[in-house]
Amino acid sequence: MDMNEIKEIFFQECEEQLAELETGLLAINDGDSDPETVNAVFRAVHSIKGGAGAFALDDLVAFAHVFETTLDCVRSGQLEPSADVVKVMLKSADVLADLTYAARDGGSVDKERSDALLVDLEALARGEKPGGAPIAAAQPAPDAPDFEPVPFSFDDFDDVEPALAAERFTVTFRPRAELYAKGNEAALLLRDLAKLGEATIRCNTQELPDFDALDPEGAYLAWDIVLLTEKSEDDIRAIFEFAEWDCTFEVTSGAAETEAVPVAECEPAEAGPMTPVPFDMTAFDAIIESAPPAEAAVPAQDAFVERRQADRRAADASPTIRVDLDRVDRLINLVGELVINQAMLAQSVNESTSSDRSAINLGLEELQQLTREIQDSVMAIRAQPVKPVFQRMSRIVREIADMTSKSVRLVTEGENTEVDKTVIDKLAEPLTHMIRNAVDHGLETPEKRLAAGKPEEGTLRLAAKHRSGRIVIEIADDGAGINRQRVRQKAIDNGLISPDASLSDEEVDNLIFHPGFSTADKISDISGRGVGMDVVKRSIQQLGGRITISSTPGQGSIFTMSLPLTLAVLDGMVVTVAGQTLVVPLTAIVETLQPEASRIHRFGAGQRLISIRDMFCPLIDVGRVLSFRRDQADPAASVALLVETEGGGQRALMVDAIQGQRQVVIKSLEANYDHVPGIAAATILGDGRVALILDVDAVVAGTRGDAAKPELSLAAVG
Repeated sequence: MDMNEIKEIFFQECEEQLAELETGLLAINDGDSDPETVNAVFRAVHSIKGGAGAFALDDLVAFAHVFETTLDCVRSGQLEPSADVVKVMLKSADVLADLTYAARDGGSVDKERSDALLVDLEALARGEKPGGAPIAAAQPAPDAPDFEPVPFSFDDFDDVEPALAAERFTVTFRPRAELYAKGNEAALLLRDLAKLGEATIRCNTQELPDFDALDPEGAYLAWDIVLLTEKSEDDIRAIFEFAEWDCTFEVTSGAAETEAVPVAECEPAEAGPMTPVPFDMTAFDAIIESAPPAEAAVPAQDAFVERRQADRRAADASPTIRVDLDRVDRLINLVGELVINQAMLAQSVNESTSSDRSAINLGLEELQQLTREIQDSVMAIRAQPVKPVFQRMSRIVREIADMTSKSVRLVTEGENTEVDKTVIDKLAEPLTHMIRNAVDHGLETPEKRLAAGKPEEGTLRLAAKHRSGRIVIEIADDGAGINRQRVRQKAIDNGLISPDASLSDEEVDNLIFHPGFSTADKISDISGRGVGMDVVKRSIQQLGGRITISSTPGQGSIFTMSLPLTLAVLDGMVVTVAGQTLVVPLTAIVETLQPEASRIHRFGAGQRLISIRDMFCPLIDVGRVLSFRRDQADPAASVALLVETEGGGQRALMVDAIQGQRQVVIKSLEANYDHVPGIAAATILGDGRVALILDVDAVVAGTRGDAAKPELSLAAVG
């Protein structure tokens, strides 16, 4: 493996560490006082810093070092993780991510912003608020004893017997100048080695020149260590993993001893009889912590040891491998073709007159089952939680809140809800637009919230859940809600509707999705250019989804996006409508039934209801909604599909006949043709024909004249 591949692995690990950092800081901000949460945050920054030092990413190392120092103050109890402190750390996590991505992809980072955060972090580490005011130290937990530092000497343990299972190792360590040039420190390596057990450390000064010949950037000292430990040789070598290119070291094992060995001793190489000198590790810690950031040691080996230990734990729990996404995409495409060919083969067998069809049918059933298992397994590979996308939104909220001088708290739910990777990749842009819109337009300023009797801090909720074979994402705020009077007036001013148009609340709300529509009074970096919600709707429609609004004046708004779980395959019911073949997603169908004339009831002008178990359900003629026919079909001669809509209600879709249940491969209609109201996508049937996949919720909405045909709705009211 060459250095570029190792570096790429490092950046992949950085993404994981950044995600863990964000998660931990948000948990602390929400009141999580578990010390392990703080430790996890510290380890994330520590690991990034260690790897960056190995690749000489100086800007990243310098920022991470100061960040790590402040986190260590929190970890040791010297700094209370208050809301203001965590706010600085969240911003620092954003800059750390920017530095990481800049190191990976090139480009630059806002130096003014990063320098300002460095000053704030250093102030916090000194016990001051950003700006110089003193900050309260963390209070000890109730019932916790008072703590005072006490000098500690390892020589007190000369008579302590080691564990019987301990083994003796001899380690020879000789750094080269390159080790110090990269920010590593021999003292840290020795300290970490001493943590593995009981160590005797002797400093070898044989190569130390006279003072006049001394090179300040040279490396002249070496160390001989005798280590008595229960750890393995691999654990010892792991400490030097990041430094192995810049030093020479040897590890040899010997028989375990029962005599105690002093932990650390140091003497010149050519001295007379050795006189043990206590080797106080705390002194090294004090020297290292007092060093300025530019000259700070980079304990890359610490980070690697931690990652190696984490990797071992992960390997014991659930082994994983990294696979190039293009390979998975090719595999999914092949599985899709396999599904189509299996359907074609089944169609050919059913149409044949072979005398041995029973054996062929048995083989086809086994092939179908195998194909389904392969398809399920492949789709599971691409299924990923929405957590990474949700975490990115936290940063958007912080930035927009600062720009608008608002106090906003983001609450996320259902972060582990899984969806196809393709859907996740295309979610970021519409979610970003909606989050920016919710903070800028939805939430009031702190003064207005207090005047309205609300908390000064606004709440934004981002939730994901599975419903009827789809993923539903909600963005809810507790702001002022949509000002429908203002939206209507803007629409009139822009010529979107006539002044005397009669619109329902729902139709007024949906005006914000019209291209070029904006209620902002002035253009800013956040809004006012008329680009946003129409982009959101178009992006969602391209994914085969839809978006709805529910707003209550004074209480807030809820934007709901409904998207398919996957863009590859689905189980569907193949039906016939006015001579056309359609596919209805099976997840939307509750039951099928043959309507009886006595159960059909007329309602209003041309509307019909069907009585199902003492309940009346609207009966929708799919052929008429999709303009396949002008006249309504006879319900008694049709088949009704009872479906559950996105809003939770039920409707009965009337079709001419059911051909059967089938698994179909989804083909994008918009990519090959154009958006068709009421149609989600297309597929290829076993006989080679193209069939349209029905968008159930859009067809239901089409009976109310809204989402299925937005252009007709606007024209009608104009």
